[in-house]
Amino acid sequence: MGKIVSQEQIIQIVRTGQASGSTFVATNGCFDILHVGHLRYLQKTKELADYSIVMLNSDSSVKMIKGENRPINAENDRAELLSALNCVDYVVIFEEKSPGLLLEKIKPDFYTKGADYTLETLPEKDIVLKNNIKVKFIDFVQGKSTTNVINKCLDK
Repeated sequence: MGKIVSQEQIIQIVRTGQASGSTFVATNGCFDILHVGHLRYLQKTKELADYSIVMLNSDSSVKMIKGENRPINAENDRAELLSALNCVDYVVIFEEKSPGLLLEKIKPDFYTKGADYTLETLPEKDIVLKNNIKVKFIDFVQGKSTTNVINKCLDK
């Protein structure tokens, strides 16, 4: 089995791993144009547990969030790029606008989000509290974003 797994597979991997004492951290995102900000965020995420899981927004999910012109890169390409990183152990794609349903199924030990969120503004707040998932907010790398990369490319 590779790093890109189905929702059913990741649930089984986490249940089996947790039963034997391993810890899991999950995060989510579009990761449309991978940049150093993403890399540092994912490296900090991985430091929290034995295994890291990226819940990746599908193409249709990205369109719901970012608009009709996104994503730039297809979900399978984004998943493959993420899976090539040492700090990412598993990638699982979800279709919804929010990763809440998948997060509740996986029940990792930790969940990371960007520091632009707080527990109060976290869309998955009820899920993490109900399932005793520890949340860690990770600072962004100043000036590094997919939107900035796209805007720079459009500057002629």
